[in-house]
Amino acid sequence: MSSQDIPEENLPAEQVDEHGHGAVALADETNPFADPGLPPHEHRIQDIDERAAKRSERVVAMLFTLSMLATVGFIASYVAIPRDKSIFVFPLGHISALNFALGMTLGVALFAIGAGAVHWARTLMSDVEIADQRHPIEAEPEVKAKVLADFKEGAKESALGRRKLIRNTMFGALALFPLSGVMLLRDLGPLPGTKLRHTLWSKGKLLVNMNTNEPLRASDVAVGSLTFAKPEGLEEHDEDFQLQIAKAALMIVRLQPENIKDKRELAWSHEGIVAYSKICTHVGCPISLYEQQTHHVLCPCHQSTFDLSDGARVIFGPAGHALPQLRIGVNEQGYLEALGDFEEPVGPAFWERG
Repeated sequence: MSSQDIPEENLPAEQVDEHGHGAVALADETNPFADPGLPPHEHRIQDIDERAAKRSERVVAMLFTLSMLATVGFIASYVAIPRDKSIFVFPLGHISALNFALGMTLGVALFAIGAGAVHWARTLMSDVEIADQRHPIEAEPEVKAKVLADFKEGAKESALGRRKLIRNTMFGALALFPLSGVMLLRDLGPLPGTKLRHTLWSKGKLLVNMNTNEPLRASDVAVGSLTFAKPEGLEEHDEDFQLQIAKAALMIVRLQPENIKDKRELAWSHEGIVAYSKICTHVGCPISLYEQQTHHVLCPCHQSTFDLSDGARVIFGPAGHALPQLRIGVNEQGYLEALGDFEEPVGPAFWERG
């Protein structure tokens, strides 16, 4: 058994070093199989020449600074380079200029952080070899204290507190780099602003039948019937038709005025003709089922049910609030027209959460 396998407390006093660790037994004629020990430590140039240490410090700081510049370049490329622009790169041929710029800048930012950390560890952090005895797996209080002391010693030898240039540039590189991921959130689409709160409806816009594409007269809407309408001027060949109709689609129903329970609903209608958003307030499905006898409309997606005779309030299902009503009237030619836009956003209740 070598001295490395002997518990420290059983080693002779001459085999215990000044730190209380078991000294490594050297091989000799009587014990040729003992640990030969560590070779003499060779100091690096940075250990004995402060000017060389300063040069290494500047190299590490330069790499961290390069990472920061590359991160800024990543953000600038993401914002400034058009997505359809291409460049010729040998031997890849024609590739996306945006993808090439993002890949290069992101790669440089990551490489510079890694290279700076490696160069710092290899040239400035302590590299003194230490032989230590094997210890039991269970950590003794003394071992825990030693680990803590070693950690503090390592932190001290890393010179993080003394090498402020390295510390500051490293923190700068690590702080800027996550901004690359933040910029990628742009692909989720532009912020909607107030677009979700407004539709194409405005005062004086005629209600156009979606089936016939003709303006609706009050006489065209029979009691108990359900008609779908859109704003005048909105055509299916329009580039943003799907987006606009998803917010502006209407359900037109004619009720007997005495059957309308909500007095505001009665004031916003014309001779019992009421106009409500066709978009369910749960997840935005189009409502298409109408029960003539009960005046209920049903969303086919999750069975949310609304009572059109009572302000289109929710009487069943997961929808969070009533369907928005559009105030309507009749112009001089007898056509139904809007008296303004919806007074609350249509569709799912995003706006109720803040």
